[in-house]
Amino acid sequence: MRLLIAEDELDLAEALTVFFEKNQFSVDTVHDGFAAYDYASTGEYDAIVLDVMMPKMDGVQVLQRLREEGVRTPVMMLTAKSGKDDRITGFNAGADDYLPKPFEPDELICRVRAMLRRGGTYQPTVLAFGDVTLDPGSGVLTCCGQSVRLSGREFQVMELFLRSPQVVLSADRIMERVWGWDSEAEINVVWVHISNLRKKLRSIGSHVTIRASRGLGYLLEVEV
Repeated sequence: MRLLIAEDELDLAEALTVFFEKNQFSVDTVHDGFAAYDYASTGEYDAIVLDVMMPKMDGVQVLQRLREEGVRTPVMMLTAKSGKDDRITGFNAGADDYLPKPFEPDELICRVRAMLRRGGTYQPTVLAFGDVTLDPGSGVLTCCGQSVRLSGREFQVMELFLRSPQVVLSADRIMERVWGWDSEAEINVVWVHISNLRKKLRSIGSHVTIRASRGLGYLLEVEV
């Protein structure tokens, strides 16, 4: 499941990102309303966690614009405001659920999953290419009866390749999609995770590999 988190409190945003990734979500994180609108308007997400109080454009304005443009992605609103009028404003703007701060991460993920089930979108589809399958629900990579569990970031990188097999993805593109454009991680973290994925593919006897395309990036292909 692909999730967009829009939260200007950096510590909270980082904590939520880690929490959702550990629960097998693929997460993009932004910290202001303009970025939230830009990312969300692509329609690539299964759900959005949207803070109300953000710089440049508040969450209600973001949601109103998205709904006006026909983006129907389920949205969970987060806010320090818990008054009835504030909740009504959020729901009138098109929110699917509303959670006041402070909250427990367990409650947030349960409510996000419930929101997805109500919309009929929480149906993890097994991704497949060549002789391997990846279960988004468990993060398990399988080949011919052998399987290996992927870490959160490994899962996100592998998911990215499996959704675009035989398509060259640059290291910068992988970095942006998995770690985020504002991440402080170095680019070599991409190389490390690709190396780990290659080893795990070999460990389960797969003929699928991640090949480097000199000067361009990487692509998922079947070895012959």
